[in-house]
Amino acid sequence: MGDTRKLGQILLEMVGFDEEKIEEALAVQKERGGRIGEILTAIKVVSAEDVIHALSAQLDIPVMDEIDVNNVDAELVRRVPINFAKQQQVLPLSETDDEVVVAVADPLNTFVLDDVRILLGRTIRPVLAEGQAILDGINRLYDRASGEAEALVDDLEETDLDSLAQELEEPEDLLDSSDEAPIIRLVNSLLFQAVKERCSDIHIEPMERDISVRFRRDGILYEILRTPKRFQASITSRVKIMGGLNIAEKRLPQDGRIRIKIAGRDIDIRLSTIPTVQGERVVMRLLDKSAVLLDLNELGMNEGSLRSMNQLIHMSHGIVLVTGPTGSGKTTTLYAALTKINTPEINILTVEDPVEYQLPGIAQIHVNEKIDLTFSNVLRSFLRQDPDVIMVGEIRDLPTAEIAIQASLTGHLVFSTVHTNDASGAVTRLVDMGVEPFLAASSLVAILAQRLVRTVCPHCHEKMHPSADEWGKLGLRGNGANIPESVNKAVGCPKCFKTGYLGRLGIYELLIVDDEIRGLVLKNVDAGTIKRAAMKKGMLTLREDGADKIARGLTTIEEVLRVTQEDSI
Repeated sequence: MGDTRKLGQILLEMVGFDEEKIEEALAVQKERGGRIGEILTAIKVVSAEDVIHALSAQLDIPVMDEIDVNNVDAELVRRVPINFAKQQQVLPLSETDDEVVVAVADPLNTFVLDDVRILLGRTIRPVLAEGQAILDGINRLYDRASGEAEALVDDLEETDLDSLAQELEEPEDLLDSSDEAPIIRLVNSLLFQAVKERCSDIHIEPMERDISVRFRRDGILYEILRTPKRFQASITSRVKIMGGLNIAEKRLPQDGRIRIKIAGRDIDIRLSTIPTVQGERVVMRLLDKSAVLLDLNELGMNEGSLRSMNQLIHMSHGIVLVTGPTGSGKTTTLYAALTKINTPEINILTVEDPVEYQLPGIAQIHVNEKIDLTFSNVLRSFLRQDPDVIMVGEIRDLPTAEIAIQASLTGHLVFSTVHTNDASGAVTRLVDMGVEPFLAASSLVAILAQRLVRTVCPHCHEKMHPSADEWGKLGLRGNGANIPESVNKAVGCPKCFKTGYLGRLGIYELLIVDDEIRGLVLKNVDAGTIKRAAMKKGMLTLREDGADKIARGLTTIEEVLRVTQEDSI
């Protein structure tokens, strides 16, 4: 039976301090919020140990003065993410058939206890411990468990997702289906398989009667698993706990981040959940932090475009724009350009949303709209940091565009991206934002449009003889003298997961803003006029560059048609 007295009164009798301190703490609580025990500890009236023992008396919960890590169940430790355990100061100690004993620093935080109960699938019996004692225990235990965890991850390579799903489908009894161990193994196996297959995204989407799990591989979504609807809450809760999200909040979108190590590779996962009529939909974007950034020479540019890009990235000032839809490799191209010119003699600053890969020797800033750390505000500060090269993740609005132009006109080289279908459309997009044509004309030096096409699998491709109609779909100019008799077609084998494609490369459309193009921009002409002028000067369109890669046997006609639209000239 707990003590009905207030915590402050219990502390007063236990420690014997001046009663006026209670009034002082209550005034602070009224002004700033918080708990009376924390306030009394902050003003050094009582110690953290005093508060723990007072809570024990008030709530009738036993106190554990010291955590003996040798008596803690290692299996329980593995089932609670370390970031969650540290942030919430909670540590599972032992398990019986009916309950799990959990050390907590704040027993009044019932949300955390609920999270642990759902995570472990057992009734929770809390014991009190000081926060520092719990953190010390967590550090020792997770250090000890890390070797065992790596061995477990190695075993996942042989895990069959279908067999794991079968384990879920036939519980001994519906009431026993709260056992979370198969759920944890399923989520771990999904992550491992996605990394193994070089996937960029995992989609967990609730349907009316079941749950669909899809992987995005080389830009295409493939369904790889369906599980029963009744496990939706458990799977979603597991992923949300790994990402440090509130599992009790199911009505609002949430964003989080998961950092894991799989087979020796550091994987950074951006987590997003949204509420739908069928339940919460979860998408995880996987970023392999150990992946080697590509060199400009490896992106797939033709010789002329590559030569021009190597000249552009060494210019002293101006704006180089990269354009294309989401997922077309714009950031990879910009990173490759920055890596090429990254030397101790050059000061490079970037502002991104988010910072996807960390580049050594380059100062990178992640924008945060909540605290007004926007692209335009960061750019203003950048100009006081003596930069030589500035990379802006995206030009979204007029203030950002104006400061980028100001930076380019005052002796800085600026790289950025915009979302348009082709290179000439980027000019009109800036004017539509409100940029004066003379400013756009004087600052732009080049615009690179790009798409990613899948490359044919080298293990299973076959030759085909395309008809004139099939080539005609690409809208090629000229008499077709350079069109080859045969090209590769996708087939499918186990090495490419039966898709016929393995990996991706870029197709590009590079528009150099010379005096003629600059004159057209000053006249505020439409994008089609600019494109026609650039093509007369030798610019290859996206489809023409794609046709060149088809002729070289790198990709297929269907793939180029999929990612491009007919050239409007």
